[in-house]
Amino acid sequence: MSETSDASPPCPAPDPSPRGPTRYRVPAGAVDTHAHVIGLPPAYPLVPERSYTPPAAPGERYLAMLDATGMANGVLIQVSVHGTDNRRMVETLRANPERLRGVAVIPLGLPDRELADLKAAGVAGLRLNVLFGGGVGFADLEAYGALAREMGWHLQFLIDARQMPPLATRLARLPVPFVVDHMGHMPTSAGLDDPGFRTLVDLVRDGAWVKLSGAFRTSVAGAPFADTIPFARALHAAAPGRCLWGSDWPHVAAWAGPPRIGDLLDLVADWIPDEADRRRYFVDNPRRLYGFSDPG
Repeated sequence: MSETSDASPPCPAPDPSPRGPTRYRVPAGAVDTHAHVIGLPPAYPLVPERSYTPPAAPGERYLAMLDATGMANGVLIQVSVHGTDNRRMVETLRANPERLRGVAVIPLGLPDRELADLKAAGVAGLRLNVLFGGGVGFADLEAYGALAREMGWHLQFLIDARQMPPLATRLARLPVPFVVDHMGHMPTSAGLDDPGFRTLVDLVRDGAWVKLSGAFRTSVAGAPFADTIPFARALHAAAPGRCLWGSDWPHVAAWAGPPRIGDLLDLVADWIPDEADRRRYFVDNPRRLYGFSDPG
């Protein structure tokens, strides 16, 4: 398969001029908990079963985005197109040990030495992904939960919330915290009463974490993504102490064109109108989950 075949179409590049919000000030110590760094072949091969072909997204561009938007820290999530080859992410973590943390995608059975190296580099969790080619699915959920407990990590899931009801019992029994990406990555047209979204809200109320992020992925109305507001508010009301911000930079597979991060940040004023609640969302919650030091 070629690198830009019809089966894995090329993605648009991210917004070249990111900015912070205009409707409020990002609080000091804010954390972007969801972004990717991406390398290109031949140094960093792309898996043939990928769902898209991205442009390069180097660490220095990500750090520049953090600076431009007022973010103190960031969390890199292993991107699906690199499969379980975490090298690009780990290199970026090692170059920025105070500022960045990571969430890896790994096969079961890695030697203890490799697991220890990931933890030393700043990996804080493992991701399971059933939505994009190159991810690791839920067949071995319990085994990943046991491994995460042994390593002091959490689990992170990229899943459509409509798939969650039959998994709810297994998820609730996990021995570690878990995070659900992008408000359940479910189209808003499914509605607040969809059984999958109700399951997600129940799980969040009972202890799960959730990223209030990815509005451009779940909205069916398009920018400014106002149809996501009731979903974000429902999840925030369920557990304001376990909601997280994520930019989702560099916005892979944004086929309608990449969103502007400033617009996504402005939307948070509608998701979470209260300033003290926004501080928890941007600062207190992520610093606790990912182990960042006190911003001072």
